[in-house]
Amino acid sequence: MADMDTVKFLMDLKRYKDVLPKQTMKTLKGQALSGDLEGAKKGLGTVLRRRAGRCERAQ
Repeated sequence: MADMDTVKFLMDLKRYKDVLPKQTMKTLKGQALSGDLEGAKKGLGTVLRRRAGRCERAQ
């Protein structure tokens, strides 16, 4: 069973369901459930930062 930090991360991850590609969502969820919560958080931050950079450059 996942601990509370993992459950909270998975609930937060659902917020980005419409923003992130399906495979990225699966990867981050898998990382969190396997116990690499810090890696999943870092990966989410990296993906969001890259997406924000693309949006700014497009304007």
